[in-house]
Amino acid sequence: MLSEQGTPSAIHKVLIADDSNTERLNLKQILEAAGYEVITAQSGNEAKALAESHMPDLVMLDIIMEDGDGYQTCRSLKRNPATQSIPVIMVSSKSNPVDRQWAQKLGANAYIVKPYKDEDVLQQIAAL
Repeated sequence: MLSEQGTPSAIHKVLIADDSNTERLNLKQILEAAGYEVITAQSGNEAKALAESHMPDLVMLDIIMEDGDGYQTCRSLKRNPATQSIPVIMVSSKSNPVDRQWAQKLGANAYIVKPYKDEDVLQQIAAL
């Protein structure tokens, strides 16, 4: 991966957690087309387990999911010494500023509101 400046990006492997199969596939296609390796999870708890076993360079979390929401997952990842340095981007239809502030307080590095454009996702990753 090369950043916009042409320097190697530290992000190669991305974990996407979303309970919507459509959303997971859409994000996966965007990222794979840009050259990222992608791992997917259907819940927050699955994402936590995959983050610990695969050590991705980035985690993208939906907020509203069964079996561990994105907030709980972000908090767990940031409290775990093994995963605390992995950047987290929240991807949610929740556009309220309070949701953004809460995500930031829990340790999220960025916040993308659905619906999004492919470029929005790639720019947020490049900015990390």
